[in-house]
Amino acid sequence: MRRITALVFLLLVSAAGFAQEIDRVEPPCWWVGMKTDLQLLIKGDNIRGSTLILAPEDAKRGVSVGKIHNGDSPNYIFADIKIGGKAPAVGYNFILVTPDHDSIRFEYTLYSREKGSAQRTSFGPQDVVYLLMPDRFANGDYLNDSVEEAIEKCDRSLPEGRHGGDIQGIINHLDYIAELGVTAIWSTPMLFDNEKDYSYHGYACADYYRIDPRYGTNDLYREFVKKAAEKDIKVIMDMVPNHCGLAHWWMEDLPFDNWVHMYTTFTPSSFALSTHYDPYVSKYDKDACIKGWFDTTMPDINLANPFVHQYFTQMAVWWVEFAGLGGIRVDTFPYSDQAAMAKWVKNILREYPKMNIVGECWYGDPLSCSYWEGTKQHDGYNSNLPSIMDFPLRDAIIAGFADDSDTPFWGEGIIKVYNSLSLDFIYNDPSNILIFANNHDTNRLAHDLKGDFAKQKMVMALLATMRGIPQLYYGDELGFMSKEGTTGHSHERIDFPGGWKGDRINLFERSGRNPAQKDLFDYTSRLMNWRKGSKAVTQGSLLHYRPERDNVYVYFRYVRREVVMVVINNGKSDFRVDWNKYQEISSKFAASVRNVITGETFLSNSYVMVPGQSAAIFEFK
Repeated sequence: MRRITALVFLLLVSAAGFAQEIDRVEPPCWWVGMKTDLQLLIKGDNIRGSTLILAPEDAKRGVSVGKIHNGDSPNYIFADIKIGGKAPAVGYNFILVTPDHDSIRFEYTLYSREKGSAQRTSFGPQDVVYLLMPDRFANGDYLNDSVEEAIEKCDRSLPEGRHGGDIQGIINHLDYIAELGVTAIWSTPMLFDNEKDYSYHGYACADYYRIDPRYGTNDLYREFVKKAAEKDIKVIMDMVPNHCGLAHWWMEDLPFDNWVHMYTTFTPSSFALSTHYDPYVSKYDKDACIKGWFDTTMPDINLANPFVHQYFTQMAVWWVEFAGLGGIRVDTFPYSDQAAMAKWVKNILREYPKMNIVGECWYGDPLSCSYWEGTKQHDGYNSNLPSIMDFPLRDAIIAGFADDSDTPFWGEGIIKVYNSLSLDFIYNDPSNILIFANNHDTNRLAHDLKGDFAKQKMVMALLATMRGIPQLYYGDELGFMSKEGTTGHSHERIDFPGGWKGDRINLFERSGRNPAQKDLFDYTSRLMNWRKGSKAVTQGSLLHYRPERDNVYVYFRYVRREVVMVVINNGKSDFRVDWNKYQEISSKFAASVRNVITGETFLSNSYVMVPGQSAAIFEFK
């Protein structure tokens, strides 16, 4: 494939003698054989009212120009391009004829799709997802730490500043990620964020078709996806259709007056997400949620505008096709127009039927979360989302493991996890929900568990064996905490020690870890790698037993003739396994049992003790 960059189109000489130029064409390229319609956003001075034609040499090759739409701004047109089934994958020369009769010629390239692209496999319950923040993971190219076109420069001394991590840094440490047993990487956004402060998080996009130059290039991102795939690791892109950044190039000249929701003064979202499913909701309250800005630097995108919607549909499809993505994570899913988001997901799945798309729907209860899972709801709404993030289970994990008493009060301790899971009947497919104990928007797991490595190991055991798709946050495997135990996003999004030249400690290497870190990493790695081969865990059903006043949670994962038993002893006293209690399932399988952690083998009626503050995982063989 010819090299593609964010400015892939070629702007050629005007027939009228350099009278005008085209500033931008998006998407920057496309592919033959796509189901998604192609609509070009074309930006140039005073081009409203222009016509667009194929150059004579390309007029009969299977590509044609449909309707031309004018923007509210005089500097935009939107052109519908029709691509025939036999159109060759080549560059096509277009001629834009302005109302002043100037002719602007440019080339637009259509590529061939990779074999099997439409039916690409995506992440799912068989995977372990590793969430990382590229600016804080590893610096592999010091030449791009600060670039002229980016306002914010690199300064590692600032917790909220740019620290220099990049794509090359991730590539350099793919072996580390693979050793952990990870099979999918979700990175926070890598598209160009050009805000003057806090640009490292990436959620205020300045260009939807360009990787942030401080991370690398579009081509390097694609190379990262390719190299990850060589290690059987998929890449999930974090997409943000709800809002852009205030520094986005179109904010100085919006294509349509209602391209974003504009106000005379800053008007934030009410963040009242219950307005979506509230049967008594007022239009005022619902608009206050979905039309307000997420932050002062994050203008709210109006996806109800059909041109905006098509732009963001094409953007998502473009990145999947260009980079070879294995999944999509959607930020702030409920903050946009409901119908528009459902259509957006449906459009992507039309192009990629097997694609998994997980939405961030941050609610504290399963009932509210389930509204956004892709099935018809009480009001007829269907988001079409295959997956959502299990925030209620996350809250239950943190609260449940915090209470380690042998006789917790009613409803306290590990039973919180049991109670959360008992509500799974409201989900369409709980096996495809993303489960986690922390992420970039929460406290660090180690912070919430007060640095207790035994508790962290129990959480790893739970994530490795529970229904759903487990997600780890970079550093979970080593007990990362913020410096001095402080909280707050920038403090907890710490640099990975060893990811920068001159770091005093290198935790990417075993020799740099202390005994507790070695133990936690080895434990996590052993579990996540074992998980790959366990059909009971990755494909099986769940049967669990209500924790009694001993603060012990026992559950089974099973499929056909495979069964896994998990005992999480959140109390401080040892727990003796009472095999008679579990005969309804254990008696159906082989009598030989193997301890996944220790490798010990014994008979299912043996005397087995699980120490306090530990987990045991047994395979019935």
